[in-house]
Amino acid sequence: MNYSRRDFLKMAGAGAGALALGGLGINYLVTESYAKKLKIKGAKEVISICPFCSVSCHFIAHVKGGQVVSTEGDPGYPISEGALCAKGATMMSMINSHHRVTKPLYRAPYSDKWEEKSYSWMVETLARRIKDTRDKHFVSTNEAGQKVNRLDAMFHAGSSQMSNEECSIVVQAQRALGIVNFDHQARI
Repeated sequence: MNYSRRDFLKMAGAGAGALALGGLGINYLVTESYAKKLKIKGAKEVISICPFCSVSCHFIAHVKGGQVVSTEGDPGYPISEGALCAKGATMMSMINSHHRVTKPLYRAPYSDKWEEKSYSWMVETLARRIKDTRDKHFVSTNEAGQKVNRLDAMFHAGSSQMSNEECSIVVQAQRALGIVNFDHQARI
C-alpha cells in the first residue's frame, strides 16, 4: 500500500479528531441508549417466550397503547442471558405483521377460500373428527387375536414449547386414544 503524504495527514487528522471528541465525553452508545428510551418511555414491560425452538428464550416486549413497540432479550433469563438468535430478534415484526392469523380460519375440503369461525366451532369440529376417525379405524385385536387397542390412522407431533410435564400429559392423552405413531417437532 502506497500512501501519499496528503493521505497520511488526512488519516492522522481524522484519528486526532476522533480522540478529541472521545475525550470531550461524546459517546455514541449513550446516544443510542437515550434514543431507545424515548421509544419505550411509558410502555409496559411484558416478559414472554420465543416460540421458535426448544430453548424457549425469554424476551421483553414493550407494550404502549395496545401495540408492541419494542422487543429485546431478557437479561435475567439464565440460558441466553438477554441474547436472541436471528429468529428471536425478529419477534417484533412477527407480532406486528399483518399476515399474522389472530382468529380461527377454516378451509372446507376442495375449497380455495378461508372462512372465519368461532373457537367453539373449531374445538367441536376437531373433537368430532377425532372421535369419528377413532371409531372408524380403531383396532382392538390383531390378526393373531391378541388385544392391541391401537389407532394407526392418526399421528401426533409434539411441540418443543411444552415442558416435560405437559409432554407427559399430552402423550398419555394420545395413548388413551390408542395413537401409537408419535414424533416430535425438535426432530423434524
